[in-house]
Amino acid sequence: MATVTYILRKGEPLTEEEIQEIQALKNRPIVYDEDCPKLTEEELREFKRVNPKRKKAAN
Repeated sequence: MATVTYILRKGEPLTEEEIQEIQALKNRPIVYDEDCPKLTEEELREFKRVNPKRKKAAN
């Protein structure tokens, strides 16, 4: 399986091909394996933000 990388730029619309790719992926199942196991609810709760939330700038 190949790794595909995209660079998304704010405000740049997706191409028709990209939209079709996303639509096709919506119905594919998630496949867990030993490198990416399904996490328990407890494990998910242990995640912490690595970057602080930023306050919106006042206008």
